[in-house]
Order: sequence, then C-alpha cells, then structure tokens
Amino acid sequence: MATVIPGRYTAELEGPFVVFMIGMRINRLWAVHKWLPVFRAMTPMMKELYTNKEELGFLDASFYLSARGPMIVQYWRSFEHLEQYARQGAHHLQAWRDFNRKVGTSGTVGIWHETYLVEDGRYECLYNNMPRFGLARAGGHLPALGRRETAARRLGQNNEPAVPSPPNPA
Repeated sequence: MATVIPGRYTAELEGPFVVFMIGMRINRLWAVHKWLPVFRAMTPMMKELYTNKEELGFLDASFYLSARGPMIVQYWRSFEHLEQYARQGAHHLQAWRDFNRKVGTSGTVGIWHETYLVEDGRYECLYNNMPRFGLARAGGHLPALGRRETAARRLGQNNEPAVPSPPNPA
C-alpha cells in the first residue's frame, strides 16, 4: 500500500499537458467472452506505456474500477504524443482492431474516452493526508503553502487571503 504523506500538498507540472480518461462499460454482464478480452487488453498497453514513458510522452496513470468496468486517468506531455501512441502503439492498434472486429457496434461492451488539453498554470489540485497521487505522481509534489496554499492562489489569483491551517492533533 502507498505511504500516506501527512499534510497538505499540491502538484506542479511545467508547461501544458493532457489529461486522458479512458474506460469500458460492461453492457451485458453475461457476455463475458466479449467484455473480458476488452478488459484484458489494457494491461499490455499500460506495460508498453510505462516501459517507454520518456519516448512516448506518457507521464503516469491511475486505475479505477466500478461495478460496470474500469477507467484509467492518464497524464501525457502533449496531445501529439497521445495521438501518436493511439495510431502507432503496437498494443493499442491491436486492441483497437480486435474491438472493432469482435465487438463493433453490438452494444455488448462500451468503450469511451475524454481528452482535456491543460494550459500551463490553468489547473489546481490538493492532496491532504494522501499518498502521492494523480497529477502529483505525474509531476512535482509540493507543500501547499504560500502561493500554493489556496485554490485561487494555485491558479495565480494572489489577492485571496490565506485560510488558516487546522491545528495539529495533540
């Protein structure tokens, strides 16, 4: 289990970046032969991404599981890196072809993605008593003090008064 870091922290990533969310939805639970291969296809892709992080422009990812299927939040250096992987990544291309051939528009399994282009300095985040997580794993993990103390300050609005920190438990 990840180590919990006491206190308030934020993340910092220099330059623009991309947040890419991708997932699948099991629409027919009993059609295991259709959705299980889609579910299993993500593991080789993630291994490929982590093995070749630098050259692919992949920064990090977090995996989530709901009753209807998985979701992965990924961080990328640029949209160009993401799109290049989508079109040229060996494991992604194979999974894409397999899905279209074996599932297609049958409605058995849904797949989805959302892409967000984040401009430099146009984001904010806070992690309180958390392991290094999300954007803080993809970029820097810094104490939420001074110009990083409040959401408005993290977004560059320096006219907001500080919020007093809660007292440390005795």
